[in-house]
Amino acid sequence: MNDHCYVIPIEKSISPEEQETTSAISLTVKGMGCPNCAMRVHNGLLSLKGVIQAEVNHVTASANVVFNPNLLTIIDLAEAVANAGNDGRHRYQVVSPCM
Repeated sequence: MNDHCYVIPIEKSISPEEQETTSAISLTVKGMGCPNCAMRVHNGLLSLKGVIQAEVNHVTASANVVFNPNLLTIIDLAEAVANAGNDGRHRYQVVSPCM
């Protein structure tokens, strides 16, 4: 793991609107090779309005997400995962969601 690859976790204040209705999903994420990859995916998910919690593990290739389904879709979550690797060196992809 290179020092220049370090990713700082973001923090988020959850709004009452985001907490009104919640659902949980487990995503299988392809392409994560280290803890920094997992943090990129975590930050990408948590930056979405409607995501309340995201726990991402590169070893198990999983992302467990609590979100408001009235504000986001599973497609939005998958796009956030893919966009987390848009630096030209990383490529992440949701390969299966499980409700």
